[in-house]
Amino acid sequence: MEFFEPVLNGFGVVLEPTNLLYCLLGVVIGMLIGVLPGLGPAATIAILLPLTYGIEPVTAIIMLSGIFYGAQYGGTITSVLLRLPGEASSVVTVFDGYALTKQGRAGTALGVAAIGSFVGGTVAIVGLTFLAPLVAGFALDFGPPEYTALALLGILLVATVSNGGRLKSLIAAAVGLLLATVGRDGFTGESRFTLGSLELADGLDFVPIAMGIFGLGEILYNLEERHNKVSAPAKVANVWPSRKDLKQASGAIGRGSVLGFFLGILPGGGATLSSLAAYAMEKKRAKDPSRFGKGAIEGVAGPETANNAAATSSFIPLLTLGIPANATMAIIFGALLIQGVTPGPQLVQNDPELFWGVVNSMYIGNILLLIMSIPLVGVFVRILRVRPAILAPVTVLITLIGVYTINNSIFDIWLVIFFGVIGYLMKKFGFEPGPLVLAFVLGALLEESLRRSLLLFGGDATQFAGRPITAVLLLVFVVVILLPVLQKARKNRAAKTTTIPTKRKESV
Repeated sequence: MEFFEPVLNGFGVVLEPTNLLYCLLGVVIGMLIGVLPGLGPAATIAILLPLTYGIEPVTAIIMLSGIFYGAQYGGTITSVLLRLPGEASSVVTVFDGYALTKQGRAGTALGVAAIGSFVGGTVAIVGLTFLAPLVAGFALDFGPPEYTALALLGILLVATVSNGGRLKSLIAAAVGLLLATVGRDGFTGESRFTLGSLELADGLDFVPIAMGIFGLGEILYNLEERHNKVSAPAKVANVWPSRKDLKQASGAIGRGSVLGFFLGILPGGGATLSSLAAYAMEKKRAKDPSRFGKGAIEGVAGPETANNAAATSSFIPLLTLGIPANATMAIIFGALLIQGVTPGPQLVQNDPELFWGVVNSMYIGNILLLIMSIPLVGVFVRILRVRPAILAPVTVLITLIGVYTINNSIFDIWLVIFFGVIGYLMKKFGFEPGPLVLAFVLGALLEESLRRSLLLFGGDATQFAGRPITAVLLLVFVVVILLPVLQKARKNRAAKTTTIPTKRKESV
């Protein structure tokens, strides 16, 4: 009963009218954003950060969380109806979702996706409820050396597992770490990379960077990519799937829930990787893989279930370790810091109302998502007809006004524009912005933990290996670095083994 008491109190928090309203608002905004191709949850949360200043921390995080998992389903609608993924995590849904639309079964695809999203999200929330306190309890033993190794591993995993090229992601992460060093040295008080600017003396603020790179950068990139292209979406009918469809999709939904949950926990995992892995798994398990890409219902059910499960479980490392697993979590991490809340192992004990209020809001938000997703399809279809050339200027204006209202600073507006151009160029030349923002967020933790550790060890870095948890984390770090090298060496050896017998045969 001792365990369930704070959990039940968390329901009391989320059932307060204000929190319920913001939960509903977050889910609706998330679905809308998911529907609009290009403007993902990371960009939206970044743009809305200034609005969270005036509301309670738990209410703000409930809303931002709703935007994140609501967007996972919203992205499905354009994937199925327009063959245009609204979200990166919905890319694989295009293959079979659009094929079903061409067969006149768009409603079935959307219905199965909604049910899979609900089941995947619910399984992940239950896992989050029971696993998060255990991880937080384990993490109470963490000191500066463990946080140093964890921050290093988190940055490396996100940089190597993200969608962009590995080298480009590592470069982006290095730039993020460099940006984190701008401002006064926390130990000596000396200025670093401020260029004599008083505005930079306290360091770069997270909000203009996030709003610029994710918000303005995404808008500029999508304007160039899509111009005013707006396709007419297909008609949607018979949204409730038949018993036969549900039976066919049930296995994929079950497997997607488990796979998404575990991949979401990993740094660098998240919704996109989970949906790709779920699609690959379903295709591999299928008796007739040739059905995939031609309207296989499992090709919609598996990825859509997995991406919602992963979106939810990615809160575990954020709330219990203070380590964001992906770019969106990095922005929510920033939102928590802005609200004066430090995510980490102490959060469960020190602020149980916020912790369990946010976790339990996901149960409510998931039910709201299921209730609204199917009836609102018609509304979303109409929204898809709005041209990007109309939406983009409005969004830019909201972004600039929002950042100005934080500090009443023109300098912040220039920062947003500067990082907006950087974000646009990164997208244009194939650099993932996620590693940059994540490395910026973790940069301060990494530097502080590393320097405290070296002070603790008297400058002897070899003592990192003497602490069991740190040693294991550093070992994983080394394995992640060496794995691609070993894989390449094995491929080269296999290629040579294949070539030699061929040459011998030719010579005979």
